[in-house]
Amino acid sequence: MNRFLLYSMLLFVGWRCAGAQDDPQAVAVENESEAAEGFAPLFDGKLLNQWEGKGYWFRVEDKAIVAGRLEEKIPHNFFLCTQRTYGDFELRLQVKVVGDGVNAGVQFRTQRVADSDEVSGYQADVGGVGDKSVWGALYDESRRRRFLVEPDADLLSRIVKPDDWNDYRIRCVGPRIEIWLNDEQTVDYTEMESGIETQGVIAVQIHAGPPSEAWYRNLRIKML
Repeated sequence: MNRFLLYSMLLFVGWRCAGAQDDPQAVAVENESEAAEGFAPLFDGKLLNQWEGKGYWFRVEDKAIVAGRLEEKIPHNFFLCTQRTYGDFELRLQVKVVGDGVNAGVQFRTQRVADSDEVSGYQADVGGVGDKSVWGALYDESRRRRFLVEPDADLLSRIVKPDDWNDYRIRCVGPRIEIWLNDEQTVDYTEMESGIETQGVIAVQIHAGPPSEAWYRNLRIKML
């Protein structure tokens, strides 16, 4: 084989490898059974090039998306959104929070609000509001601006891991929305109001408030 041909082949292989690293859908799901079920990664643990948002408030650390900062107050809500929209799906991920008074969440079937950092849509809540835990709750962000479902406080006190990773599972099929937190179902909600969006972006949030961080990792999704 001549040198020119060998060099061309090496360039092609290098290009294909680089492309695989940049495309989160090309990264294998670590759990083989989930991969067999049809789950694909939504974030590759390295790059945010498939997402959009204010970069100052989001970074990648230890294969996780870190929202917020511990050195300064969060002036208002910030969201890091997928560039793609999703309708019926099951999303799985792990979340933990760092800091006092932290509030965050996972948005889905959500739309960006024009000329704003805000979004409008469903949110699987994370953290607390004052002294109240809102883990596992379903909130309607910037639209109806209220909780649609709030889990039992005794259940949350039993299942939430305050200083550790918590497993979230969010499933949307038609008007039905289900949420599980650490394998316990916290939401089974059927949307009855007309005109509510049935597809949109997925986003991770850090809420306005004291210095804090929300960490998101192992995001994987299955289209239904």
